Amino acid sequence: MNPPLAIVLKVLSALVFTVMSASIKYVSDRIPVGEIVFFRSFFMLLPLLVWLAWQGQVMAALRTRNVMGHFRRGIMSSSSMFLNFLALSYLPLTDVVALGYTAPLIVVVLAAVVLRENVQAYRWIGTGIGFAGVIVMLAPHLGGGTLLAGGAASVGVMIALAGAILTAGALIQVRRLVDTETTGAIIFYMSVMTSALGFVTILGGWVVPTAEEMAVLIAIGIVGGVGQILLTMSFRYGDASLLAPFDYTTMLWACLFGWLIFSDWPLPAVFVGAAIVIASGLFIVWRERVETQRHALAHSTLTYTALTHTPSADEHQVAPIAVAVNPTTPPRAV
Repeated sequence: MNPPLAIVLKVLSALVFTVMSASIKYVSDRIPVGEIVFFRSFFMLLPLLVWLAWQGQVMAALRTRNVMGHFRRGIMSSSSMFLNFLALSYLPLTDVVALGYTAPLIVVVLAAVVLRENVQAYRWIGTGIGFAGVIVMLAPHLGGGTLLAGGAASVGVMIALAGAILTAGALIQVRRLVDTETTGAIIFYMSVMTSALGFVTILGGWVVPTAEEMAVLIAIGIVGGVGQILLTMSFRYGDASLLAPFDYTTMLWACLFGWLIFSDWPLPAVFVGAAIVIASGLFIVWRERVETQRHALAHSTLTYTALTHTPSADEHQVAPIAVAVNPTTPPRAV
C-alpha cells in the first residue's frame, strides 16, 4: 500500500475523465452521439491493450466464464454512455458532472432490491440526504412544472438522471462479475461491446469529421483508456474508502473547464445541491471506515483473547486474560 501515490493517481484519473467529458461536449454540437460512443470505446482499447500486455494479462482479459454477464453489463454501460454524452449537449459540463453523483446513491437502493444486500441504516440516511441534494440541484427546473415543459435544460436533466440510473445498474452488474472475472476482462468486453453498439449507429447517419474533430474523437478514446488505467492502479495502492472522497474533485475540474472553455458557470443551486450530495457521500464513506475499524478491533480483541487463554490446573477450564487493544498498536495484556 502507498496511500499518497494512490491519492495522486485517483485525482489524476478524475482530471483525465473530466478532460474527456469536456472534449465530448466540445464536439457534441456536430458529431452524433453514437459516433462519439464508438470512438470513445474503440480507441480506449489502445492504451488498455498496451497496459494489459505490460501486466502480462492479455490472455487473462480474453478468458471469460460469464458471457451473458458481460452482455448485460455492456448493454447498460453503452446505454448510460449514450445518455450521459447526450446530456452534455443540453447542459453545462458542471451540471452533468453534479447529476452524475447520484449514481452511487442509486447503487445503494439497487443493492438492497436487486442483490438483496443488508443495507445499514447509515447508508439509507446518507442516500436520503443525497437525494435531497439532487432536489436542490433540480429546484430551478421544478418551479412551475418547467422540468416537464420540454426545454433544453429540462430534457438534459431527465437524460442525465436516466444515465445515472443505468450507470448504477452497470455497477451492480460489475459487482456480480467480479466473482468470476478479472478486471481486465470486465473492461475489455465492455469496450468491445460498446464499440460494436456505437458502430451500429452508423446506419442512422454519421458525419465526416474534420481533421480537428477526428483528433478530438481519437483523443477522447485514448484519454478515457488512460483514465481507466489510472483509476484501476489507484485501487492497487490505496483502500476504496480512502479514495472515494477524491471522486468529487471532478466537480472542481468541471467548474474550471466549463468556465474557461464554454463560458458556463453553474447556478448557485447546483453548487448547494452538489455540496449536499458530496457531504452525503463523505458521510457514508466515514461511517464505512468507522464500521470497518470497529469490526477489525473486535476481531483482534477476540483473537488475542483466544490466544492468551490459559487452562486451569484443576478443571482445565479457560481463564481469559483481559486485553486492551488500540487500532494502531499491538494488543497488550493489562
